[in-house]
Amino acid sequence: MYNKTERIMEKESYMPRPYDTSEIAISENLISLTELLARNTHENWAKNRIAQGWKWGEKRDDSKKEHPCLVSYDDLPEEEKEYDRKTSTEVLKMLLAAGYVIHRQVDLI
Repeated sequence: MYNKTERIMEKESYMPRPYDTSEIAISENLISLTELLARNTHENWAKNRIAQGWKWGEKRDDSKKEHPCLVSYDDLPEEEKEYDRKTSTEVLKMLLAAGYVIHRQVDLI
């Protein structure tokens, strides 16, 4: 974790320091969780955008609040899905690096 002094940085000298997850491997039983988290990440992003007045558009236009990714997860281009997967994978790896144990208690999905 970062101490208070480290958090008070000048904007121009900010250097990201995420958890080092380079040595953390995601087990086979967490791969499906990665996809579930990726789908949910997209759904939350889309819900927030729509609540802000955004709608689907052929290309992104901030002034019109249009975005081509305001579609279901299944209809996203593969590169957009991969972005959400990478985010989800890093969340899981960070939790594992921090010492958390992830296991499924009940089959809800």
